[in-house]
Amino acid sequence: MTALITLTNIGKTFLTEEIETRALNSINLVINKGEYLSLSGQSGCGKSTLLSLLGLLDSPSSGNYHLDGSDVSALTRDQRAKIRSKQIGFVFQSFNLISDLTVFENVMLPLTYQTGKSKKVIEDKVNEVLAKVEMGHRKNHYPSQLSGGQQQRVAVARALVNDPAIILADEPTGNLDSKNAEAVLQLFDQLHHDGATICMVTHDPSSAKRASRCLEMFDGRMIKDNVNHDRNSSVKPLDLAAG
Repeated sequence: MTALITLTNIGKTFLTEEIETRALNSINLVINKGEYLSLSGQSGCGKSTLLSLLGLLDSPSSGNYHLDGSDVSALTRDQRAKIRSKQIGFVFQSFNLISDLTVFENVMLPLTYQTGKSKKVIEDKVNEVLAKVEMGHRKNHYPSQLSGGQQQRVAVARALVNDPAIILADEPTGNLDSKNAEAVLQLFDQLHHDGATICMVTHDPSSAKRASRCLEMFDGRMIKDNVNHDRNSSVKPLDLAAG
């Protein structure tokens, strides 16, 4: 397997009002291309901090982070943003769609930060990813006109539109009922089957078991890193009919 991400002795410390809080301590992790990882642990264990570092939303206080062979440990904010826009797709618990933009415009947004692409190329790509999540028929609707499950599928399409090296999902089913949660998890199954690299933070054990590799954190440290041998290797039929 080919390493996409390599973290070596990663630490993260926050200073607030002269109090030092160590959120991550000596994290060593290799994520290979095409892997589907789940990241779990108690609230405050460092999951979101680690996901933030993986997504280049923040930088580590110590250690080294290599993304696709390049050292991205100490980049400036602008440098991180440039790489993030091209190589990382985010899916958040709260969807983070812009209410006054249509579905099509929300999905297109990441492409507006790139230069050199024609209008037709951009439109074709947006239509392609909307079709992938079966939301093409809703492309002219606004987020308020969609159910939670539909909004999350649009958020997944937005994460896919740049053909990212990795998809980072932070509690992607946290705001969904069981039926819509299952539909989104089936979509992640399908994306992984198609070759996507995914890292999903979740507190739900049944969601974590969907991944091919299960990580667990405690007090800023990685305490488990297990290949999920119980995972059903066959992808369930994709059923996005849920609301």
